[in-house]
Amino acid sequence: MSLAVDRYELGPIGTNCYVVRAHDRAHEAVVVDPGADAPRIREQLAALETSCAAILITHGHWDHLGGVAELARATGAPVYMADDERLLLEDVNSFTPPGVELQPYSPDVALQGDEILELAGISFETLRVPGHSPAHLAYYADGAVFSGDLLFAGSVGRTDLPGADWDTLVGSIRTLAGRYPRDTIVYSGHGPETTIGAELDRNPFLAELRA
Repeated sequence: MSLAVDRYELGPIGTNCYVVRAHDRAHEAVVVDPGADAPRIREQLAALETSCAAILITHGHWDHLGGVAELARATGAPVYMADDERLLLEDVNSFTPPGVELQPYSPDVALQGDEILELAGISFETLRVPGHSPAHLAYYADGAVFSGDLLFAGSVGRTDLPGADWDTLVGSIRTLAGRYPRDTIVYSGHGPETTIGAELDRNPFLAELRA
């Protein structure tokens, strides 16, 4: 099996949303981090002639949550999220910047990490990778990892936010790199795709992992 992955930059800070399909079951898709603009996501799903089977959330920062409620209600797709961060979606407007108002939603499936999710013909492994946020999750499937704001092309997640911690973040990246091959494609929460190996070799923030 191989994946078809479509990326959309949504919202005021260009948060990546992914529509993920198995090539042999392209009529169903999983949406990762619908951060804004649910109507656009639905238009893209319609253009791909696919339905939304599930919504996966990497972490509870507002820019990854803005389209969740509307997309879930419109499609009936269940929302999967770390149990320890569900409050950030259920009471989302207590955590948004001034002037930003989003629709709250209660996740349908609460995750801990280390689950196997069978969705739209794809097996996703969940991996708890705190550091940018306390219960951040990554989702691995078929040679690709959806890393949220853990790891970017040439950068890493911020650790100057509440609940963030630099040493924990580096430890999570070490765990990710130890679990999956170097050629694993990394689909990040912001910016272009990369691979685990490329970031281990060249990412200026990961020098301590190369020592």
